[in-house]
Amino acid sequence: MLAALLPVLVVAGCTVGPSTRPAVVQNDAPAPTDRDREESQQPLPPLGEPGPSALDWSDCAADTRQQLGGAARRNLTYECAYLTTTLDPPGMPGQGLARMSVLKAGNGPVPLVVVNDVDGRPGTLYAAQLAATLPDELLERFSLIGVDRRGTGGSDAVRCIPSDERATLLDSDPSAGVERPLDAARTAGQQCAIALEDEQGALDSERTTSDLDTLREHLGMDRLHALGHGEGSRVLAMYSARFPGKTGRMVLDGMPDPSDDQAGVLGGVARDAEATLDAAGEQLGRDLRADVTALTDRLGRGAPPTSDGYRLTPQLALRAVLTGLADRDRWSDLADAVASARAGDPNPLFRFVRPHLVEDQASAARLDGTIATRCNDTATRLPADQLASTARKLARDHPVFGATVAQELVWCSPWPTRSDRSGGIASDKAPPIVVASTETDPVTPGKGTVRAADQMPSAVQVSWKGAGHGALSSSCVTDAVRGFLVDGDVPRDGTLCPA
Repeated sequence: MLAALLPVLVVAGCTVGPSTRPAVVQNDAPAPTDRDREESQQPLPPLGEPGPSALDWSDCAADTRQQLGGAARRNLTYECAYLTTTLDPPGMPGQGLARMSVLKAGNGPVPLVVVNDVDGRPGTLYAAQLAATLPDELLERFSLIGVDRRGTGGSDAVRCIPSDERATLLDSDPSAGVERPLDAARTAGQQCAIALEDEQGALDSERTTSDLDTLREHLGMDRLHALGHGEGSRVLAMYSARFPGKTGRMVLDGMPDPSDDQAGVLGGVARDAEATLDAAGEQLGRDLRADVTALTDRLGRGAPPTSDGYRLTPQLALRAVLTGLADRDRWSDLADAVASARAGDPNPLFRFVRPHLVEDQASAARLDGTIATRCNDTATRLPADQLASTARKLARDHPVFGATVAQELVWCSPWPTRSDRSGGIASDKAPPIVVASTETDPVTPGKGTVRAADQMPSAVQVSWKGAGHGALSSSCVTDAVRGFLVDGDVPRDGTLCPA
């Protein structure tokens, strides 16, 4: 633990709930890491003043407030627009155009672009929800600009995986046999190749950085000020490495582990997900792990169909729980949904995973864009025998979620391997970037976030010893972020915030 290893300075004023521990612990030296890194000497750039926006904004407050429900901030304005970017598939520059959906929350003069996980809520909706929780001082200075990434949300969304194959990819147990999910992955890959044609290779994080630079220009900004959440932080880190001279003030709230050991990375996700399950249960005063285990045992004997016609199998139920754990504000709803499923009503729990499976005229299923982006971003492909042995090991080591996260080993197996290299995240030319980690994070585990920050010379690490996906639920972290974005106060590298 950081506080035990190095001398500390206790600073009062940041707490999260009742606690008898120090409010903020800041190390006198950078946080210990797995390896040394050279720190960037670049200064933090000024915010600057935006020029005229080239986007055609229109009011979308009514629709946004309807989607947010009780989470809407009534004194905020919401405007929406579309951004046209170049499609640019690998080896074929300038081949076609792509349409990106963007949303502006608030009237602050400086745009702060928000990028979310590719498999999470669309960036537009995430930005609107985030705006409801941020301090007034930050919203007086910034307007939040949420962007739906390529293949997601209201952008040109990906629709290519047959519904039966989506279900198989999410309800299979690869530790019990990889043939069924592998067959579904092959069919999904074939159908996506047919449906997307040349566009298939254009759905990746590298080209998303180009989209963000186009957005920066249309917002009238010399530099991109931005906030990333989870896997969306990796996109911003890639932007900072590719366009260091155009990088402004950036905050990365959780980052994926950059290790090439995919099985090890997934093991970290399963470990933190199980720890988050216990933390959620402790917060709610329930043995949530026991409830989930009892539910999967019951579902193994069969369950009634959901209102959408899907069977809530044990693995699909665990995928729903894993999805619910990523949203700290819905932990109580998740626990109630598990109880309802145990009582025979699968619908409340299925609603957590429904956006990944079910498409309609308005919304594509999230799984399609997720698989396209992840498979284009990664070059790792395991042979079937290694898939099976790795899945069995994950299930042994992590009895609740090991088999569930092992599904992701299968998804990309038949997907074509990219010939061009994905962009890196390190540049000594980038200005200071705040990287916030959460000790127990079911999506981007804290240890993986620290490993990613270790590769970035510009990273300034702020660690929260809490649980859940993302550290902005901590008032201590939020205060450090506000000072960095608004006042230009760079936190001390290795700042530690208690749970």
